[in-house]
Amino acid sequence: MNAVSQAPGFAGLVPTGGVIPELPVLSKDAALLTLARHSADLVGQSALLIHERLRTREALGPTGFGGGLAIPHARLAGLPDCVALVARLPQPIDWGAVDGQPVDLLVLLLSPEGAGADHLKALARISRALRDPEAVPALRAAGTAEAMMAALAGQAAVAA
Repeated sequence: MNAVSQAPGFAGLVPTGGVIPELPVLSKDAALLTLARHSADLVGQSALLIHERLRTREALGPTGFGGGLAIPHARLAGLPDCVALVARLPQPIDWGAVDGQPVDLLVLLLSPEGAGADHLKALARISRALRDPEAVPALRAAGTAEAMMAALAGQAAVAA
């Protein structure tokens, strides 16, 4: 597995290669499948298993929490730590979000199967970061993976 950054907060969950500045998909399931394929290489797990776990979680209730944001998440056996991927969609898609708005920013969270408290802490870190009034516009404006990573690390001025 690629090394996870030791940056504080949300950026510390994102491994090298974990930022996708343009994920060209037209549906929620296509987004989940593409994220599963991308993350499989980063975490050394089966893309089919990741996709199945993500779909199972989404069936419990959509992970879109408003403002064009969604945090699809799943737990996987054999994963040593929580890992996040960030993707921006060039065309917003329906995610069944609580506010009815289409989603254009995704944060995929994969956690170890037994990581109850760590999984919840990681979700909290991500949602807290995405509530920052400067973070989301900086992520949307960033033109590259590096600029998106800078925005995640709280360096919005660098990301612009």
